[in-house]
Amino acid sequence: MLTDRDGSSVVIDYLCDRVMEQDMAVACFYYDFASREAQSPINMLGALLKQLLSGLESIPEEIIKKFRGQKKAIGGRRLQLPDIVKMCAAVTSLQPTFICVDALDECVPRHRLEVLGALGQIIHGSPNTRIFMTGRSHIRGVVERQLGWRTTSVSIESRVDDIVTYLRARLEKDTTPEEMDGILVNDIINSIPEKISETYEPVGFRETVVSHILIDENTGSYWLHSRSKQS
Repeated sequence: MLTDRDGSSVVIDYLCDRVMEQDMAVACFYYDFASREAQSPINMLGALLKQLLSGLESIPEEIIKKFRGQKKAIGGRRLQLPDIVKMCAAVTSLQPTFICVDALDECVPRHRLEVLGALGQIIHGSPNTRIFMTGRSHIRGVVERQLGWRTTSVSIESRVDDIVTYLRARLEKDTTPEEMDGILVNDIINSIPEKISETYEPVGFRETVVSHILIDENTGSYWLHSRSKQS
C-alpha cells in the first residue's frame, strides 16, 4: 500500500503517527497470492480483531465472556465469522478506526464476498470506522455492489519513470550480483514497466511496485514475486 523503496508503507506509517497524536486505532491486512487459500475470512477478520484488541488498555467484558464461552464448548470451539464481525464492530465503535486491506484482488473470489460483507457490517455498526482497500480494477464492481454508496474509488496508473527508478534501486541492493550482467539488467528495466498494469483502489491510495525479482540462474528468466507471473 503505497510501498516505498525501503519496504515501508506510507499510508500505514502516516496513520500510526496519527495514533500517537489522537485517540484512534489502526489495523491492516495484506493478501498474499501464495497464501490466498489459507487466508480465509475468519483468519483475515481474526487478524484484524487481534490488532484492534492489542491496542486497548482493557478488553471489553462482552468480548471476554464470548471467548470464555467458546472455550467451554467441546474441544474448545473456535470463534465463527459472525462472532468476529460483532466483536470488530464493538471494538471499532469505541474510537475512530482505520482498517487497511492491501491487494484485495488476491483474495479468493468466494472469500472476497464474505470479507466485503463483513466489512460492510462493521462500517454499519461503527460509523467512525474508515476502510482503505487496494486492488486491481476487475474487483471494482463487486466492491461497489457490496459496499454501495459508501465507497469512493481512485484509479491510478504508475509512471514508467517511477517504476524504472524503483527497479534500479532494487537491483543495486541485489545480494547475488554475480548472477546479473548488463544484458539481464537492461532486459528487466525495459520489460517490467510494460507489464505493470493499472491498479484500482477503493477508498485510499495505492502505487504498483515490484517487491521481489526472482531470477532463474539456469534459464535467465525472471518473475515478479508480487503477482507470481513469469515474464
